[in-house]
Amino acid sequence: MTIQVGDKIPACTLKTMGEKGPTDITTADIFDGKKVVLFAVPGAFTPGCSLTHLPGYVVNADKIKAAGVDTIVCMSVNDAFVMGAWGKDQNADEILMLADGNAEFTAALGLELDGTGFGMGKRSQRFALIAQDGVVSHLNVEPGAGVDVSSAETIMALL
Repeated sequence: MTIQVGDKIPACTLKTMGEKGPTDITTADIFDGKKVVLFAVPGAFTPGCSLTHLPGYVVNADKIKAAGVDTIVCMSVNDAFVMGAWGKDQNADEILMLADGNAEFTAALGLELDGTGFGMGKRSQRFALIAQDGVVSHLNVEPGAGVDVSSAETIMALL
């Protein structure tokens, strides 16, 4: 079942790329006591994700944080090495690049995407959410291809 507005973010351990390699980070570390914008992409370095989705958050990070957001998170079903490299490639210094390598968090959210037809395996749907102290206040899932309801500009209008 897909997570809904008013639901608590599920407990899960994910990975980020730290100075010494992949580092564990829990959803409690990310969400507890904070206002968080999390957006998810089907794959790092893919065209829509690299040309439109992530760049919108990179260029608007200061505005998003000025609206009271503590953390901006970009999540993908990729490993921490890929997410770290993609973040560097995209100058995403103000964004927490989060790896859900086994799609466990994505599954817990109920937002999986079957990319096997494209040779991509299990992935995340493209979506964005806003959470306050670990409770979802907004959830925008893209209904199809493209970046519209989960774009930085759309999410900024909800803050």
